[in-house]
Amino acid sequence: MLIGICGSADQASALKELGFDFLEENVQRFLKPRESNEAFQSPAPGALTVPAANCFLPGDLKVVGPKVDSAALHAYADRAFERAHNIGLDTIVFGSGGARAIPEGWAKAKAEEQFVEALKELGARAEGWGVYVAVEPLNRGECNFINSLAEGAALVRAADHPNVRLLVDFFHMLRDDEPAGEILKVGDLIQHVHIAEKAKRTAPGVAGDDFSAFLGALKEVGYSDKISLECGWGDLNAEAPKSIAYLRKQMKAAGL
Repeated sequence: MLIGICGSADQASALKELGFDFLEENVQRFLKPRESNEAFQSPAPGALTVPAANCFLPGDLKVVGPKVDSAALHAYADRAFERAHNIGLDTIVFGSGGARAIPEGWAKAKAEEQFVEALKELGARAEGWGVYVAVEPLNRGECNFINSLAEGAALVRAADHPNVRLLVDFFHMLRDDEPAGEILKVGDLIQHVHIAEKAKRTAPGVAGDDFSAFLGALKEVGYSDKISLECGWGDLNAEAPKSIAYLRKQMKAAGL
């Protein structure tokens, strides 16, 4: 399994030296979907591959509620997917808690209907560029909508598009006490994985969290592709090699 880091492409050389296998960038910063094609400059090839990017939608580009602007959403997504394709980036992480949060007084059933319709449209647009949209469940402290793998999986299945898949984030699962066994129910949908420790979103090994049950579940469902460290850092240069070694040890024990 490849271990990556959520970070900036301008640090790619240094991050590779620390032992990371790939970089996960930020859609808004890296692909700049709100800038015109004329204004956008494709990033130069870096020392690490960039197969994924998170922070898909800005908070003001709503996908649920009374203020959805479908035309703006589709134009934004088209630019993001095309630019992702052009640089070999194939996974767009759809967390975007601000964009998908249910406004006060808005029915959850209506939000679910809107979200599924958005996923269907995004999937169709992503497919043309060979890109996958990975829905990320967020813990209840960060968003009031799609807070578990079961909820995320239900909406992904309802969208029923091969380019709409699911992200598994150990940190969000731990925060909401979601058992690792939930991964076994969604194995066919997993596109990507994030990891961080529960208490302070630190890197694996800082607090010593045991991820063996989660890694074992990934092994059981046949996922052995990529995992990104999406966490805070104290001293990155000191922590990163130890964190990678700590995670590798748990992966090895899990058979990954």
